[in-house]
Amino acid sequence: MLDRLKMTNFMLFDEAEIAWSPGINVVVGENGTGKSQLLKLGYSVAWTSAAMGRSFRQTKEEFQKRLADKLVATARPESLGRLVSRKQGRNRCDIEVSFDRPPGSDFSFSFATNARSEVKLEKMPAAYAAILPVFVPTREMLSFFPGFASSYEERHLEFDETYYDLAKALDATLLRKHSNAVSRMIGDLESVLGGKIRQDAGRFYLYPDKTGVGKLEIPLVAEGMRKLALLAYLLMNGTLRVGSTLFWDEPESNLNPRLIALLARVLSELAAHGLQVVVATHSLFLLREIALLQRDAKRSVRYVGLSLDGESVKVEQSDLLEGIGTLVLLDEELNQSDRYLAAEGPDA
Repeated sequence: MLDRLKMTNFMLFDEAEIAWSPGINVVVGENGTGKSQLLKLGYSVAWTSAAMGRSFRQTKEEFQKRLADKLVATARPESLGRLVSRKQGRNRCDIEVSFDRPPGSDFSFSFATNARSEVKLEKMPAAYAAILPVFVPTREMLSFFPGFASSYEERHLEFDETYYDLAKALDATLLRKHSNAVSRMIGDLESVLGGKIRQDAGRFYLYPDKTGVGKLEIPLVAEGMRKLALLAYLLMNGTLRVGSTLFWDEPESNLNPRLIALLARVLSELAAHGLQVVVATHSLFLLREIALLQRDAKRSVRYVGLSLDGESVKVEQSDLLEGIGTLVLLDEELNQSDRYLAAEGPDA
């Protein structure tokens, strides 16, 4: 699990150090403040550490190659140097990463504006993460899952590598048994779905609980429901398990408030079960649901607020939602309420 991430001259982050919670982490900010790129950076370094732990060649050269390749594949710049803050002259990006475990897994690296696809490892780790992280992008994956991984390997597709990684994770077979906590989370999701999500001959289907009703092809299921189905399947096949980190970019998209409330509860239960959750969101409703669960269930939550300060991004961090002063979502929602009441008039 991520513990700290220090960035110098990364994209719009001139200088920032983020302390991550082992539970839920919520990144919030306006469009263009780097929420998605922050998640992809965290995912890339965590993925590379876990991939190196599985590698037979745990050399500095191999680590540098895997790390550079992953950064380029997830962020999709024309060259790695495009991820360096755009300033006059040559510049260098420095990244320091630490994990809560295992001991000795910290590392640091750098790359310059003229780098094509190379990083310089400044500090080599002595140990590696044990579990590959999971990244769920904004577009749902289940409907175009059939043949996606093989097509990605053979052809040039306009998708970043988080989609490919997720397709491979979805291809894992189901576990025979689950813990009581995981079974309860799966049951909650299936109750909302009204059936069970299964893979058959490389395609996903929803099998309704109603007798006499045939299976539904997953493209016929509402998009918001597909996102919940994906989460259920990753729990069923053991991809999401104790010690893993889930990165999710805008999980609330295409979900109504009732489903967002369910999503917040499941994310909270995942954190209570020993998973680290990192989400980027525009939804004030989701933020408030998480804050309510934090208060009622005593969950560990870290809020990270991003806002533009000139040509760079200002970072705020707090264990309380109220501690984020640049909460633009709240300001805009309150402004909308004022405008709506004013339009209604005093006699409304």
